[in-house]
Amino acid sequence: MSDAPAASNAPFDLERLQQLIELMEKHGLSEVSLRRGQEQWRLRRGVAAPVMTAVPVMQHAAPIAPMSSATPAAPKDDGLLTIKAPTVGTFYTSQTPEDPPFATIGTKVTPQTTVCLIEAMKVFNPIPSEVAGTITEVLVKNGDAVEYGQALFKVRP
Repeated sequence: MSDAPAASNAPFDLERLQQLIELMEKHGLSEVSLRRGQEQWRLRRGVAAPVMTAVPVMQHAAPIAPMSSATPAAPKDDGLLTIKAPTVGTFYTSQTPEDPPFATIGTKVTPQTTVCLIEAMKVFNPIPSEVAGTITEVLVKNGDAVEYGQALFKVRP
């Protein structure tokens, strides 16, 4: 991202940004910071922060549920782990429509296993499971819009 003064009228170089993103993915980098003169680029990806801080992602607040006089049922502890969306975007089960899904019910995953892609602002972000176990449930459909923190998969450790 360029932190250059507003006086600079040079257009933002999207081709250079795409090259940096591709290099980060190719070499498994989670953060890149470059500076030349007053121009500064800082890209960060991963699950702890927004997937790409160079690409602004609009996050919408969750709708407020109406108040109910009934006491909500306590969530049951079924021993399953949940893989949640680290960003908002569109959920995809595979790289292309012709490719098999990254993960289906019964797929064994490790913390590094890519389970899906989330597309935000035309950037396809691979989402790792971050847990080890077996997928027991896929909670969203291919092409669905997902919100930050939304449950995507259930995993039996």
